[in-house]
Amino acid sequence: MGANKDTINQTKYIFVTGGVLSSLGKGITSASLGCLLKQSGFKVSILKIDPYINVDAGTMSPLEHGEVFVTADGAETDLDIGHYERFLNQTLSCKNNFTTGQVYKDVISKERAGKYLGKTVQVVPHIVDEIKHKINNASDDNDFLIVELGGTVGDIEGLPFLEAIRQFKYEKQDLVLNLHVTLIPYIKVASEFKTKPTQHSIGELRKIGINADILICRSEEALSDGIKNKLSYSTNIPKDFIMTAKDAKSIYQVPNNLLEEGILDAISKYFKIDSITTNLQDWDKLTNNIINPTKEVNLALVGKYMHSKEAYKSLSEAIIHGGAHIDAKININWIDSEEITSDNVEQILKDNDCILVAGGFGERGVRGKIEAIKYARESNKVFLGICLGMQLCVIETLQNKAGIKDANSSEFSNAPSKEDAVYLIEHFLDANGMKQVRTQKTELGATMRLGEYEFEPKSGSLIESVFKGTKCSGRHRHRYEVNSKYEDVLEQNGMVISAKHNSLVECVEIPNHPWFVGVQFHPEFTSSLKEPNCVILKFLQAGLQSKK
Repeated sequence: MGANKDTINQTKYIFVTGGVLSSLGKGITSASLGCLLKQSGFKVSILKIDPYINVDAGTMSPLEHGEVFVTADGAETDLDIGHYERFLNQTLSCKNNFTTGQVYKDVISKERAGKYLGKTVQVVPHIVDEIKHKINNASDDNDFLIVELGGTVGDIEGLPFLEAIRQFKYEKQDLVLNLHVTLIPYIKVASEFKTKPTQHSIGELRKIGINADILICRSEEALSDGIKNKLSYSTNIPKDFIMTAKDAKSIYQVPNNLLEEGILDAISKYFKIDSITTNLQDWDKLTNNIINPTKEVNLALVGKYMHSKEAYKSLSEAIIHGGAHIDAKININWIDSEEITSDNVEQILKDNDCILVAGGFGERGVRGKIEAIKYARESNKVFLGICLGMQLCVIETLQNKAGIKDANSSEFSNAPSKEDAVYLIEHFLDANGMKQVRTQKTELGATMRLGEYEFEPKSGSLIESVFKGTKCSGRHRHRYEVNSKYEDVLEQNGMVISAKHNSLVECVEIPNHPWFVGVQFHPEFTSSLKEPNCVILKFLQAGLQSKK
């Protein structure tokens, strides 16, 4: 593997665009291609361009846009960055995602600072030049940079980015490959696949001055040679550069499906480099464990964004990763916390092997989450609480075991009370004289702790054994912290604060319990198929063990 890497002396760019309609899987296609190239020994990175005007994804509702993924350096990004990290098994940064909002914000800042020497600032060249600058900035010294443009060809907000791609091709010539993902719908009443939408999509690209070099066709089934020949003649794309991306049982099958379609042969031929070889043996073994597991675990995922499973994309994928490594199908029972009460909690949760209370913002659904935590604690169910889920573990213990009925979070009250077990990070930093914690001030008026932090586990704790031999760290996205003044009260009532970053609480656990852990960070943000997050893996192993 990677013997061909010696032929790479300049970064090669693969631009991925989409046509016909959205949600065709450009992100999975880009991630799968990156996976194949990395497995072949190349140094690869991926960039996602989002044409929306938001500066970043941080203020967008998970019900509308899906999950906000957080990078190690604290950027709030599109969820596709999570797919990239999971498929490449590498850490990306703020440079790997930018939006229309960021581009215009930076151009306007330069204009206000006089950087354009009095010229009239326009989309061409200034906006387009800024886009090209950000793309070059993400290339670093990689052999390949894959650039995915969000949205669909023809969207008005995508035009400046397509112009930048056109100019990139003009400037860098053979170092740029344009890959187009499109749909070949199957019309059941006519019993045939239809290529016309794809022909129109390619036509839209041509009007902008872009010729597609490789065509990835999303389809329910593999396309026949006849269909590929028809597409080839109508698009001027060679037949062996036209690939079928058929529906798969698991997204982790897609790299192998593209490999079988000849994607690496097409790339090596286009860039005039030696034949690219790869080995997916370990990847295929894990994928087979996902599709054909020998065991199963029933997991109750208690959350508040049940109308959009995309809001928990990294979490559901991290659960799949853990299941693959214990050769078990994880049956996720999605449970809306608003539907849980003290009267029905046992009926809802009793048939599950483990319970996970996910994070979230705001008071809605909190009461149901607390009832789920109480049930897990009292019934000795294997339990994991994440972010808000951990904070509610503290509140539940203080309310129901320590007898502090007013224990609460200032997130759920208009004014601080004397029993704020969880409070704004600004209050914590002021009270402890701490200024060294990396935070981000938003225009919504709140400071958030974002990105990766290392922590120190308590000697002899469960969390210490979970992280044994690995780096003790996690990625954060929250604006409230556990009030450590309750540490003694918690320990007297059976809960241990088992890890801290300086004085900030990172983990809690109940020692006299089969497996009860709460973590302030999001373990799902650092999980990949080849290296599942250790917290989620151990949690699932405990759930599997509880069945015996």
